[in-house]
Amino acid sequence: MSASATTARWGAFAIAALALAACGQPSSNVANAASGGAASSTTVGGPPELTDAQKKALVAELPAAYQGADLSNGESQFAVCRACHTLNQGGQDMTGPNLWGIFGRKAGSEPGFSYSDDLKNAGWTWDADRIDKWITNPHAVLPGTKMTFVGMPDPTNRRDLIAFLKVQTSPPPK
Repeated sequence: MSASATTARWGAFAIAALALAACGQPSSNVANAASGGAASSTTVGGPPELTDAQKKALVAELPAAYQGADLSNGESQFAVCRACHTLNQGGQDMTGPNLWGIFGRKAGSEPGFSYSDDLKNAGWTWDADRIDKWITNPHAVLPGTKMTFVGMPDPTNRRDLIAFLKVQTSPPPK
């Protein structure tokens, strides 16, 4: 192997390692890490600290099928989503849009995010059942989506993820 081929391989390896290390971090942290700085774990407007009663109240707003959810498993399931989405109020868009306020939001309407035309024109509003169908297989629901996620086939994991999203992306109940 030539010296230039070896150098190119090491360069590609370094870029891949940086990309993997940056997964799940806001894009400003990725840029900071890429320029040699440390990636910050602080995010703008972090998730609200909710009491157990507030979490229960938010989950109770979901249809009955989601009310037995395991929020801890939902958080674990969100690890797959974290590479592309943030949850906190005022959080940055990444490859995917910030999900704060997703419940009740019209599909394709997060200001400043570049959605596929298909999603912008989908005409639906996000609720638990719509999110459930979507995360089962986004491309089956909307073949023209830019979302690269292949889907989450397990209904229990989807239920738990949806309840976790409800708690993490909603303002505290009054």
